[in-house]
Amino acid sequence: MANAVFCTVKNSMDATRIVDQLKSAGFTASDISVLMPDKQGSKDFAIENETKSPEGATIGAGTGAVVGGSLGWLVGIGALAIPGVGPLIAAGPIMAALTGVALGGTVGGITGALIGLGIPEYEAKKYEGKLKGGRCLLSVHSETSEEIQNAKQVFEQAGAEDISVSNEPSMAAKS
Repeated sequence: MANAVFCTVKNSMDATRIVDQLKSAGFTASDISVLMPDKQGSKDFAIENETKSPEGATIGAGTGAVVGGSLGWLVGIGALAIPGVGPLIAAGPIMAALTGVALGGTVGGITGALIGLGIPEYEAKKYEGKLKGGRCLLSVHSETSEEIQNAKQVFEQAGAEDISVSNEPSMAAKS
């Protein structure tokens, strides 16, 4: 059964450092997700966004040009705006889960998308609150207990908070 290990960190510099450590620990770009407030503008993460929707629900994946940097290594990096939360930068599998939320203004916002990723509701609400407070959310897809322990160790050594593990929904369950 696939799992995801989640944590929060204080800022984007911590998130970038942890992504580098996860890469060094053998995790692939498609295993790592990052969700962070876009306070400084996406140029801090070497992303150039070329489109803006008047409604504020812009998705930069596919329209943004990744020009380098640590987070540029991740899959599907882009910018989006979630009603009630504001502008965010997302990368990895979490980006796909949030795309519909941003485009449709889905009720439940980030909490609903995180629940869809297998996070219990109380934790999803906690993570959404942390994001609104300026923190960053990271997750790592993990297939084995060794990968779970490895991801938790990287998070703990980096000073991450709110570390948890949740079961990811199986593809069969989604059909």
